[in-house]
Amino acid sequence: MNACCLVAVLSMLLVQSQNSAAETSGKSQPNVLLIAIDDLRTELGCYGLPYVQSPSLDQLASEGVLFTNHFVQVPTCGASRYAMLTGRSPQNSGVTRKNQAFYSGPSALSAKQTAGAQTMPELFRRSGYRTTCIGKISHTADGRVFEYNGQGDGRDELPHAWDELATPFGSWKRGWGIFFAYANGRSREDGSGIRDLMEFKVEQDEDLPDGLLAKTAIEKLLEYKQGDQPFFLGLGFFKPHLPFVAPQQDWEAFENVKIPPVPHPEKPGSTYWHKSGEFYSYDMEYEKTRPLSPAARENVRRGYLACVRYTDRQVGKVLTALDELGLRENTIVIVWGDHGWFLGDSALWAKHAPLERALKSTLMIRAPGVSAAGLKSAALVETVDIYPTLIDLCQPAFRKTEYPLDGKSLKPILTGEQKEIREAALSYWNDAVSVRTQQYRLTTTLNKGKPGKIELYDIIETPDPVENLAKSKPEVVKKLLQYLPAQKK
Repeated sequence: MNACCLVAVLSMLLVQSQNSAAETSGKSQPNVLLIAIDDLRTELGCYGLPYVQSPSLDQLASEGVLFTNHFVQVPTCGASRYAMLTGRSPQNSGVTRKNQAFYSGPSALSAKQTAGAQTMPELFRRSGYRTTCIGKISHTADGRVFEYNGQGDGRDELPHAWDELATPFGSWKRGWGIFFAYANGRSREDGSGIRDLMEFKVEQDEDLPDGLLAKTAIEKLLEYKQGDQPFFLGLGFFKPHLPFVAPQQDWEAFENVKIPPVPHPEKPGSTYWHKSGEFYSYDMEYEKTRPLSPAARENVRRGYLACVRYTDRQVGKVLTALDELGLRENTIVIVWGDHGWFLGDSALWAKHAPLERALKSTLMIRAPGVSAAGLKSAALVETVDIYPTLIDLCQPAFRKTEYPLDGKSLKPILTGEQKEIREAALSYWNDAVSVRTQQYRLTTTLNKGKPGKIELYDIIETPDPVENLAKSKPEVVKKLLQYLPAQKK
């Protein structure tokens, strides 16, 4: 029996005296379903790309607010999630790259419970919410501290945050095995040496980890339905992260689809370009030229889109279950991409660059009774805005945080009361800071507070770093430099 059928059968057996979504949760406070999707750039139908097959996410966007100018704090998984979950800007946390920031170094979270909540799910847990982690919400694949090679003690990556770590492992070993998974229990990290860039051979969604994550999430929603607590469910899907692995149907769905070529596939002159080391470490069925040939580029892009289609279907199953269980009207749904991804643009196949395509990612929020359905907001928003937005929407009983939150509530945007909440969005990568306004992106390094290696691009012209305007537009550079964070003395 598949997950959706399971919902239909079990939901019929639930107590029928619960007459509303609020009564179902046992509280009038909204539930939270936070869906994190790895490497999900704005490559979706709802962002105006008709060749992409993302009906579930497109439907969610039509029912809530779609942000077309959302930017992450750092273009790498762990550091971006650190900013989202702690609500802290890299300016204050110092986390501008490190994936292990949660549990290693000066930014590591305290194992001892502090006076204020260290992370968003901890704050909700201390407010009486039932909190569950399924998949990759923090950096590790299941919320437990293990490195890629399996070393680690398995402690909670986010201390005091989760009532349960419910990630299923199927036929894969725990942690990174499910994250870098191939079919039949194999993994990039299992010691077998498998490094295929793409694999599309399984028949069923649940033959791969993301299908198991969706199934487990639906089971948890069934439990929540019968409980008396509001819930905070963190659901982190792995695809479309490398390797590109999905069911065969998702690959075949794009066989006759015309995928447009990238507008600027050439290596740019940007200082911030890199060699896409992770991507080129995989085994490819075609020539390993750098840059890839046009045919090879299209093949890889097809693989990425197939993985997006697969993940979209898992999101759809969970949202359907939310509806069938009567939880929709009291559940805030957020879909967040942890960063963007270069998909052959600028001869890059990765994130890890303080440039537009790596910093811009998917964000949509459906807050019943609050968000304007179908609104597309061009407001400049940052990942750190998610935490204060949820506090504003849910009004949790416990609101003390260990550090001040650096973001702004998006509630005025959700309701349509405001069109903007800031003039510029800031992102970080190593010693670089990137400033994004509605028209320009300025990226520079900071050395003792002084900018260097300044690049300025007109984003209205193209999101790619084609023409550095820093020398020809000094007045724009001067203005954008004023948005840089003040240096601590």
